[in-house]
Amino acid sequence: MAKGYWIAHNQVKDAAAYEAYKIAAAPALRAYGAQFLVRAGRRKTPEGTLHPRTIVIEFPSYQAAQDCYSSAEYQLAKKIRLPLANSDLTIVEGYDT
Repeated sequence: MAKGYWIAHNQVKDAAAYEAYKIAAAPALRAYGAQFLVRAGRRKTPEGTLHPRTIVIEFPSYQAAQDCYSSAEYQLAKKIRLPLANSDLTIVEGYDT
């Protein structure tokens, strides 16, 4: 079964306040088996325009990635995030060899 991924590009407006979002999102991410693969490390964007913070989160399956996003727990966290960051998020199915 192919894994699922959240790939996000964010521009955080208030880093201190954004901590509340990270705390609120943690229970949903844990419940759906999420693992951070990339969390705002160094990066270079040789093509295109992206927000400056890149996040890649791996889930055990594409369905788990979708279910986490749709969960009541994550939707509460999302309400905290929306005024604090400009974000682009895609949920994608991994390549299963």
